[in-house]
Amino acid sequence: MNKQFDLVVIGAGPGGYIGAIRAAQLGFNVACIDEWKNGKGGPAPGGTCTNVGCIPSKALLQSSEHFEHAGHAFADHGIGLRDLSIDVKKMLARKDKVVSQNNDGILYLFKKNKVTFFHGRGSFVKAIEGGYEVAVGEETLTAKQVLVATGSNARALPGTPFDEVSVLSNDGALRIAEVPKKLGLIGSGVIGLEMGSVWRRLGAEVTVLEALPTFLGAVDEQIAKEAHKAFTRQGLKIELGVKVGEIKSGKKGVAVEYADAKGEAQTLVCDKLIVSIGRVPNTIGLNAEAVGLKLDERGAIVVDDDCRTNLPGVWAVGDVVRGPMLAHKAEEEGVAVAERMAGQHGHVNFNTVPWVIYTSPEIAWVGQTEQQLKATGRAYKAGTFPFLANGRARALGDTTGMVKFLADAVTDEILGVHIVGPQASELIAEAVVAMEFKASAEDIARICHAHPSLSEATKEAALAVDKRTLNF
Repeated sequence: MNKQFDLVVIGAGPGGYIGAIRAAQLGFNVACIDEWKNGKGGPAPGGTCTNVGCIPSKALLQSSEHFEHAGHAFADHGIGLRDLSIDVKKMLARKDKVVSQNNDGILYLFKKNKVTFFHGRGSFVKAIEGGYEVAVGEETLTAKQVLVATGSNARALPGTPFDEVSVLSNDGALRIAEVPKKLGLIGSGVIGLEMGSVWRRLGAEVTVLEALPTFLGAVDEQIAKEAHKAFTRQGLKIELGVKVGEIKSGKKGVAVEYADAKGEAQTLVCDKLIVSIGRVPNTIGLNAEAVGLKLDERGAIVVDDDCRTNLPGVWAVGDVVRGPMLAHKAEEEGVAVAERMAGQHGHVNFNTVPWVIYTSPEIAWVGQTEQQLKATGRAYKAGTFPFLANGRARALGDTTGMVKFLADAVTDEILGVHIVGPQASELIAEAVVAMEFKASAEDIARICHAHPSLSEATKEAALAVDKRTLNF
């Protein structure tokens, strides 16, 4: 028996579940399909982000940061501790509880918004008059429109599949049962740096092997250099410009053969190896060929600027399409698609999508980098302000980093804001709002910011664009 809906959403990650809820708010009869399972085999909506990405990694980052503060920073506050230890099993259990709470929260939101949830893998069956048939388990759903939000999977090294025991993706990196003595990381991207930070804080000796000659190439160069110095001081060993060769995995760990930046042969022997070299769109089992859904050479679903595919009534959002693989980008696309279905004018501005790396110090940015502006020849002004000169940062005991503003040399419009330092993930929101409203650096410089607060560094960096900082 077919079950009929106005919209079927395949995937309940950030793009899928948010898109389903927004469509239901707009009056559509919506079904959402997702196959993630929890430890008991029950549904675990939320996709990579909730289950093996954003949420669990932040839980572990918080736990490991507490441990590091207790071991190193508390003494400066007059707090003495003896016999400090870490219970990794309990730390992982807390992480799992946080994930479960988020899973349950999404199921509650489906119920609240009258979205019908189906647990299983969704796949196209065929196109029919006025819509499509989508299978989930032994059931067939019929819908006028379909939204594909199937996310992405970790990219493995050629010839070295993930076993999630010794060679780990982000999934396995979140489930390491005890602190490894030596941890290897291939790739210095977001996932690698965050997971490397977790286990370094807990006592692992961490080595990062990066093929590119520059560190964090997508980040503003000045900010990336500041971050590199901070990570090196913390004990992360970062090798750039390497060429990874054979990887051998055995009972005693993993051996990685590589050529360093000078071309000299080296071997890294580690207990665990995390491979963080990017992600690939997930269309496995979607049965795209059954309806003629067009994919590109990377396996991503081809969409236009409005997230429409080549098929009428079929849309796609998030990691499975072009653009940055970010949970909040997927959410915005999900909302925009639901509103377009309803005849409204949903919009996503890629120029104001913020990026965050949740290391310590945190790194966050929005807009263009200085190297991008130089490459396009756009005349700009730059202003920076260090957290070292910020009263709240001193009180926190965390003065690493800076805020950097880039503004048009003539109009003063903010073109990019880049932060490395405490609470960068929260501070970047002001810059996103300012850029969305086409604000100038002068606008931020003239706004009253609370004292003492980290946000004063944002104001001072805006003042620095005009070379008139007040506290540095």
